[in-house]
Amino acid sequence: MMQVRLSALATAAATALLAGCASDSSAPNALSAATPTSTSEGAATAMPLQIDNFMLADQNYMGHELYREAGDAKAVVLITHGNGCPIVRNLAPKVKELRAKYEPMGVKFMMLNSNLQDSAEEVAKEAAEYGYDLPILMDKNQLVGEQLGVTRTAEFFVIDPKTWKVVYRGPLDDRLDYGAQKAVASHTWTADAIEATLAGRQAMAAGKPSPGCLIDFPDRGKVAKISYAKDVAPILEAKCVACHIEGGIGPFAMTSYEKVKGFSPMIREVIRTDRMPPWNVDAHIGKWQDDKSLTPSEIKTIVRWVEQGAERGAGPDPLAKKRPALAEWPMGKPDLILEIPAYTIPASGVVDYQRPAVANPLTEGKWVKASAYKVGERQAVHHFLTGYLKEMPKDGKGNESRWGASMGGYAVGAEATLWPSNIGTYLPPGGAVGFQAHYTPFGKEVTDKSYLGLYFYKDNEKPGLVMRNSVIVDNSIRIPAGEARHKETASLDVPKEMLLYSAFPHAHYRGYASDLWIQYPDGSKKQVLAMPRYDFNWQREYTFAEPLKVPAGSKLIANYWYDNSKQNPANPDPSKTIVWGDQSWEEMFYTAIRYRWVDETATKLTNYDELMDQNRLFGMFDDNLDGKIQQAEFKGELGDRLKPFYAQMDQDKSGGVENNELMAALQVMRQRMRQQASGHPMPSAPAATTSAAPAAKPGGGR
Repeated sequence: MMQVRLSALATAAATALLAGCASDSSAPNALSAATPTSTSEGAATAMPLQIDNFMLADQNYMGHELYREAGDAKAVVLITHGNGCPIVRNLAPKVKELRAKYEPMGVKFMMLNSNLQDSAEEVAKEAAEYGYDLPILMDKNQLVGEQLGVTRTAEFFVIDPKTWKVVYRGPLDDRLDYGAQKAVASHTWTADAIEATLAGRQAMAAGKPSPGCLIDFPDRGKVAKISYAKDVAPILEAKCVACHIEGGIGPFAMTSYEKVKGFSPMIREVIRTDRMPPWNVDAHIGKWQDDKSLTPSEIKTIVRWVEQGAERGAGPDPLAKKRPALAEWPMGKPDLILEIPAYTIPASGVVDYQRPAVANPLTEGKWVKASAYKVGERQAVHHFLTGYLKEMPKDGKGNESRWGASMGGYAVGAEATLWPSNIGTYLPPGGAVGFQAHYTPFGKEVTDKSYLGLYFYKDNEKPGLVMRNSVIVDNSIRIPAGEARHKETASLDVPKEMLLYSAFPHAHYRGYASDLWIQYPDGSKKQVLAMPRYDFNWQREYTFAEPLKVPAGSKLIANYWYDNSKQNPANPDPSKTIVWGDQSWEEMFYTAIRYRWVDETATKLTNYDELMDQNRLFGMFDDNLDGKIQQAEFKGELGDRLKPFYAQMDQDKSGGVENNELMAALQVMRQRMRQQASGHPMPSAPAATTSAAPAAKPGGGR
C-alpha cells in the first residue's frame, strides 16, 4: 500500500514538474507552489481597495501612465506576467480572445511584470514568441506589485476607472491548474467581472485562487523603519535640492523636515508617476554623466518612508543647514558675455517658448571650451538652449531649425557646460547666437535678465580636436488627428568613424517618447537612448558617461512617438492633423547630437559633415530603413510635391527611389526653378525646397 502511494506521488510530482511553473531554476516547482505557502502570501492576496496612479515603461521602453492612458476606458484589466511561467504561456490564446471581445467595448488590457530577474529585452522576446502583443509593464521597483499585493503570475485584476477601485482579482477561469487543464472552462470569472463592471454591477469573487508562478518580493514584510536624517534627506539633498531651494525653480524649498513632511504625499505621487526627478531617459539603456535619476533603492526608500508615515525620527536635519550664496560666475569672468533680451513673465498662464537671437560681436573666430549662465530670475527660468546662426535673423527669432553649433545650455543643476579636455567648438565671427528660452510663471510677474558667458581657448592654446553638432531631423512628419501613438523614423548615415558624445531629443506638445539607435555596418543594432515618456517641460542634453564609437558606414536612427489624442493633457487640438513647424502647437522631430570625427583635428578640418548631409534628406523619407523610398513614404510639403513624379524618379524600376535617384530628381527641380526665375518657359513641375533639413557646416555651424 505504501509503495502504491509513493508511486502515485512520484507520478504526480513528475506531471507537475513537466508542467512546472517556476520562473527560474530557483523558484518553487508546481507542487510546492500549489497553494499559498505562508501567512504573508495570504495577507498579500487580500483585495486592495484602490490602485494609485503610476508610470512604467513596457517591454519596448514605451511609457504608460495608468490614469492618463486608461482614464476614458470602461474597465481596465491588469494581468500579472513572468517569463518562463508555463501558465502565463498557456494563457496567451485566451487573453487574445478576451481582448478581441472586450477592447472594442472600451476595456483596456495591460500586463504587469514584477520579476526582478526579467529584463525588458527578454520579456519582449518571449512575448513575441507566445503572441502577447500588449504592453507588459516592467515593475522593476516592485512598487505597483506590492501595492496590489501580487504574489503570483497569471492573476487578473479588473479595475473600475471611475473610482480606480479593484473590483476583481483572481484567475481568468477554472480551465488551468497545476499540472492539469480542462478543454472548456466551467466558470469565466474574469469575463464575468468585466461584464459586471461594464453594466455597473458588483463583480463576483472567483471560486478558487489563481494558479501561477510565485514572484519573489524580497522586501515584502521586511522593510525596517526608514530614517529621515540618515536615509531620506541625503537622497533629497543629492537629487532634489538644486531645484527645491529658496528662489529656485521648484515649487517649494526643501529647507527642513517639516517642509518635506508637508509635501510627502505629493512627493510619493510624482515619483510613482515618474514626473520627478525630471530625468526622462530610462536607466536600463546607457550610462550618463551627471545622472539626476533616482536609483531603484532610492525610489523605494523615499516611497516607503512616506507610506510609513514620513516620521522625523532621530538625528540632525541635513536640509536645515545654511547654504552658501551662489557665485556670480563660478568659473571666473567669461571672455565674452552675451545679454539675453529681457523678458517679462506673467504671474500665471502658459508662456510659449521664446526664441530670441543675439548678435555675435566677434570680429575673428574663437574656439569655445566652456559656457555658463548668470540667471536673473531663477524661479522663472526653466532652461536655455543655444545654437549658432550664420546671420542675424531679420525677425530677431533664432528658431532651432536654423541652429548650428551649440554654445551650451542651462538647466537647474546644469548651469555650465565644460567641453572635454583638448576639444573645442569653433565660433565664427559675426552671425548670431539663437536661444530657446523656457520661462515658467510662479505666481507673480517678474522680468528676467539673464546672461550667457563664453570661455575661449587662448590664441596660444588652440584645441587639438573639434567638437561638432548636427541633428537627426525629419520635417516630413505628419501626425493624424486623434492618434495616440503615431510613430515617425529618421536616420543619418555616418560616413567616417565618429565619437558620439551626447543626444538631445526635442519635440513639442504632442511628443510622447523617443529613442536612439546605432545600426552598425554589419546590420546589427544597439539602442543607446530610451526615453519612454518625453516631457516638453523638461528638456536637456544627455551626455554619455563615455563617448560611443560609431564606425564608418553606420547609421544613427531616431524614432519618435506622438500623442495627438484627447488623452494628452497638453494637446492644443486633437482634432487637427499636425505637421512640422517651429511653433509649440506644431511639431518637431529633432534629435541634436554632439560628436567629433576621429581623424579630424583643429589644424586638419574635414568635409565629413558635407558627406553626412548628402543622405540626410533620404534618411528623412526612408521610414522602414530598407534603402529605398516607397511612394507612401513621401510625406510632408516636399514629399507631396515629389510623389506625383515617383515613377519618373524610380529610373531603374526597382520599386523604390534610391538616394542617387532622389538627388538627381532634386537637381532637375533646382535647374527648372532657376530657369523659371530667369524667365525661361518650362513645363509645370513641383517646386523644390532648399530647406528640407538643417545641414551641418565646418566647425559645427550650418
